[in-house]
Amino acid sequence: MTQDLLIQILTQAFYISFLIILPVLGLSLFIGIIISIFQAATSIQEMTLTFAPKILATALIIIILFPWMLDKMLSYTIALFQMFPTLVK
Repeated sequence: MTQDLLIQILTQAFYISFLIILPVLGLSLFIGIIISIFQAATSIQEMTLTFAPKILATALIIIILFPWMLDKMLSYTIALFQMFPTLVK
């Protein structure tokens, strides 16, 4: 296995990981900003007001996008396993 191939495999792994986590982090960031604006406008400083909606939204987006996430992870894993016999010499 050459260094170039290893770098390519790791780059693809990081890209797939980033692609999978991006919608979850994006939604959590968006919900956090909306709640922060609401708290600033109403002067409500309750900690559970920021925590509970972000947890619920994160869980919901993971449930909704789980088939897509699983497909991305499985396709990458299958590609690695198919590449494995050519890597070990």
